[in-house]
Amino acid sequence: MRRADAAASPLLWVPTGYFTMALGYVMLTSVTAIMFKNLGMDNGRAAQYSSLLILAYTVKPLFAPFVEMYRTKKFFVLCAQVLIGLGFAGAALAMGLPGYMGILMPVFFALSFVGATQDIASDGVYVTSLDSRKQSLYCGIQSLSWNIGPIVAAGGMVYLSGYLHTQVFGHDPKVFGPAWIEAWRVIFFLVAALTLLMAAWHWRFMPEGARAADTPANVRGAGRILVDAFVTLFQKPGVWRMIAFAFLFRLSIGFLEKIGPFFMVDPAAKGGLGLSNEMLGLIYGTYGLAAVLLGSLLGGLYVARRGLKATLFVLCCAVNIPNATFLLMSVYLPTSLVAITAGVVIEKFFFGFGAVGFMIYLMQQLAPGKYTTTHYAFGTGVMGLCGLVTGVISGHLQEMMGYVSYFVFVMVATIPSFLATWFAPFPHDDGSEPVACTQAVPA
Repeated sequence: MRRADAAASPLLWVPTGYFTMALGYVMLTSVTAIMFKNLGMDNGRAAQYSSLLILAYTVKPLFAPFVEMYRTKKFFVLCAQVLIGLGFAGAALAMGLPGYMGILMPVFFALSFVGATQDIASDGVYVTSLDSRKQSLYCGIQSLSWNIGPIVAAGGMVYLSGYLHTQVFGHDPKVFGPAWIEAWRVIFFLVAALTLLMAAWHWRFMPEGARAADTPANVRGAGRILVDAFVTLFQKPGVWRMIAFAFLFRLSIGFLEKIGPFFMVDPAAKGGLGLSNEMLGLIYGTYGLAAVLLGSLLGGLYVARRGLKATLFVLCCAVNIPNATFLLMSVYLPTSLVAITAGVVIEKFFFGFGAVGFMIYLMQQLAPGKYTTTHYAFGTGVMGLCGLVTGVISGHLQEMMGYVSYFVFVMVATIPSFLATWFAPFPHDDGSEPVACTQAVPA
């Protein structure tokens, strides 16, 4: 394998590395739900199948020590990106076969574990190739680059799928079914080509990544570290209330995440807004995600100014109460794109504003100790588990209840979030631990 130029600027690999991570994650866990819906799947199965792909990202702390034992971190990054590129190309080819769905799900499920491995190795390259000063210096670039991924995937690719379906292949955008295969095959080939291009770029410019001082030398050592990490985690004071907070803080968002886009594209006869994929990509995947970024920036400033303990419940309200915009839209079914965009932007802005409190809480209260990184990853894994569980059942519940009743249920689901936040313990003082750089998870 060709060795990257040791003098290469981090600007040559940090932005592209984190963009590629996000592109694969969002395509697998979010965009596939829209594809399944376009292909004629009911809401229950579309939400369930795409949510199951979150599993690998939820359990990745369990196999992270084993990834670090072999070869270099760059080796795993490149292998993962090549496999992801080939996997999406294979999915595109498989869609031309009869019974393609029986092939797609195993391929996507395997790709989710490859994607999780890419995340582990990419973070490892970042942490071990840059000193503390440079990690802080490039933190903003890292986070911004990750967040460009959802805009390209959930915005650009979804928009392009609709454009191809109607303008290139000449199909009716309001009819879901096999006619959508042509458009989505092109999308998957594009994602494959882009990922393989990034792999070639990183082969040239990404550093190898050093071995961490505490890297296990063998499987037994990795197992010992995992056991000790879990033992010390559950010895922390108030740990069960912290775990409850990690699982419940985004409970209502978990129920909303898959169903919100379905509501946008379902016809009025089914209680939806009847938007095209183009409008969904523009409103939900572009304006909405831009609102998340702005909200995250302002939320971080708000916490830095007043402290987490004083603001956490306010942040919980910001995450949960604006979900009412979807309830209002389901009742009144607005036809104005301005009104629809405003509803999405309001919900997304306040989600971004409040969600920073969740990440900072994990860093300052759950993570500190001997295994800071592992315990933080455990907390985010619990959050991912919430997204998996709520996503798997959300579509089935919506089909039973209809959109209006379901969005009422989403508002009721905010109550556990308020309770978990109100009783969340603070075993450490605000600011007792440095706040690390994280990437926002799209919702």
